[in-house]
Amino acid sequence: MRQRQMLERAVDDFKRLQRDYEDALTLIELGEAESDEASISEGEAALKRVDLEAHRRSVEAMLSGEADAMSTYVEVHAGAGGTESQDWASMLARMYARWGERRGYKVKLIDESPGEEAGIKSATFEIDGDNAYGWLKTEAGVHRLVRISPFDSNARRHTSFASVTVYPVIDDTIEVDINMSDVDISFARSSGAGGQHVNRTESAVRLVHRPSGIVIFAQEQRSQHQNKDIAFRRLKARLYEMELKKREAKANAEQAAKTDIGWGHQIRSYVLQPYQLVKDLRTGAQSTNPSEVLDGDIDPFIESALSQRLKGGGEAIIVDDLD
Repeated sequence: MRQRQMLERAVDDFKRLQRDYEDALTLIELGEAESDEASISEGEAALKRVDLEAHRRSVEAMLSGEADAMSTYVEVHAGAGGTESQDWASMLARMYARWGERRGYKVKLIDESPGEEAGIKSATFEIDGDNAYGWLKTEAGVHRLVRISPFDSNARRHTSFASVTVYPVIDDTIEVDINMSDVDISFARSSGAGGQHVNRTESAVRLVHRPSGIVIFAQEQRSQHQNKDIAFRRLKARLYEMELKKREAKANAEQAAKTDIGWGHQIRSYVLQPYQLVKDLRTGAQSTNPSEVLDGDIDPFIESALSQRLKGGGEAIIVDDLD
């Protein structure tokens, strides 16, 4: 039913786009026949809107992967650098939350580990909506920030790193076999809000999948049993995402980009000082308005990365030409 609904929407959108295109041409033709400049201008403006919509739909047509239509989890982890990197991780987490809100998706904070002084050590979001994973899958990797640190009394320029992991929310129709002997399960007291119950009982669940090295921590529910179910669902989603990447020609390059949260492994740089520039180091896409990008305007970067992947341009070239 979900696939059918998506196909019906795609057909309806195409028919509407075709109708808008023909209406715009008709308006221009009438304006030219009657020397009506207002009608000509209105028709040209309508054509520009059709062009923008057609471009957006052409990019959306790239989302044909096995899991692209699914909702997604987004994890953000601060790199080395203490408070500075933890603050950068919180900025990135907000960027993806704002992106989801802009698109009308449901954004839910699942887990968050606050920083010692500011920001976060890590955060996990669930972004629920059609094609959420397909849109965000190319955002996985290390992101670098260059700015004058607000935490440095000498106002020196700092470079900070944070990593982003993206994996789909899978449903019961997808089976992922997990050998329970490969999973270490431990329990701990939850931190954060939740009242006295949270502090008294070991309701938080930590899973370590030894073959893959994946670590999952769930503490959002008051029940240990519920947290265990949530943790295993997320573990299955991570393993499923790993399998999907193995099938892709560019999997090796993408995995290499996520090995270290540090210099030389970044996929995108965000420079706030001494100049303002956001540049994707895989595609060359850039923006001179970091404020808008950090407020969730990342579609141009996503579209460029999807286009590059579709063309099969081989491994992404990681360069570092920014100070």
